[in-house]
Amino acid sequence: MLLTKERVSVQREPTRHPGLIDPFGRAITYLRVSVTDRCDFRCVYCMSEHMTFLPKRDLLTLHELDRVCSAFVAHGVRKLRITGGEPLVRRDVLGLFRSLSRHLVSGALDELTLTTNGSQLGRFAAELADCGVRRVNVSVDTLDAEKFRSITRWGDLAQVLAGIDAAQAAGLRVKVNTVALKGVNEDEIGTLMEWAHGRGMDLTLIEVMPLGDIEPSRLDQYLPLSVVRARLSGLYTLDDLDDRTGGPARYVWVSETGGKLGFITPMTHNFCESCNRVRLTCTGQLFMCLGQEDAADLRTPLRMSEGNERLEQAITDAIARKPKGHDFIIDRRHTRPAVARHMSMTGG
Repeated sequence: MLLTKERVSVQREPTRHPGLIDPFGRAITYLRVSVTDRCDFRCVYCMSEHMTFLPKRDLLTLHELDRVCSAFVAHGVRKLRITGGEPLVRRDVLGLFRSLSRHLVSGALDELTLTTNGSQLGRFAAELADCGVRRVNVSVDTLDAEKFRSITRWGDLAQVLAGIDAAQAAGLRVKVNTVALKGVNEDEIGTLMEWAHGRGMDLTLIEVMPLGDIEPSRLDQYLPLSVVRARLSGLYTLDDLDDRTGGPARYVWVSETGGKLGFITPMTHNFCESCNRVRLTCTGQLFMCLGQEDAADLRTPLRMSEGNERLEQAITDAIARKPKGHDFIIDRRHTRPAVARHMSMTGG
């Protein structure tokens, strides 16, 4: 069932319920939602070149995705991030954004945003802004066109940069995400930071995470951000900030460029103590932790009835199982992935 503007106009706000608190006293206020496992890139740290994707019949419909997101909003979630795969390759995905925007209008939701590879932003940036999206995260791992093609296998850097242009022209704030890759882009990180800050964009660096079997090995790709920060500190003035955006990044202010630089460090220093998020896959599996295999099936209770009682109970039961943290390790004795599923399945 497609979500249309007409449908949005007759949908009512969900009944408010108590907030979601996990066993360690953390309030769950942030839901990341994968709308597809498909992507028009094949990034070397994310998925294999020859991926087998899920049949469309296994995916939640846009209407079902709206129901699940709205149930979380009713239980105190204040931020929704739409992810993939590449979320903008999902057919009619703007209908989901239009529908969910009613929670922004009502004040029940603080932010509706997305993470994207940027390939489709040129087409959709203006519509996203019309739906109440105010900022987007765009993945850019290099400014070298040939290297970009090598990292993404299929990507076109010029198309992504044009997408960023379109996003900024539409009034969207853009944050650039860069995965630090040993021997690949580690010599470009200063250049990427200066480029991003020069365009008024924050940059966040991310460590490789051991998710899914890929070639080359994670150990060959892994670059500790503690090493990166030490190198940057020799060239720039990095002052720690208390800023939080609802995600796991820790930020510094770079005096020379006048911009913020974030570090997401699941390997060298995990961010589990303040985790406020859970992840919904495009098939309706709720992962309470990115680095654990335990998941709750929300698709079955979702489809058992038109009411949300069973769905809401399944959500509450799942949050009660949220673990204290993940067990990511990358070293010579741990070269296999910590979990078998690829990042594109869980949601970036």
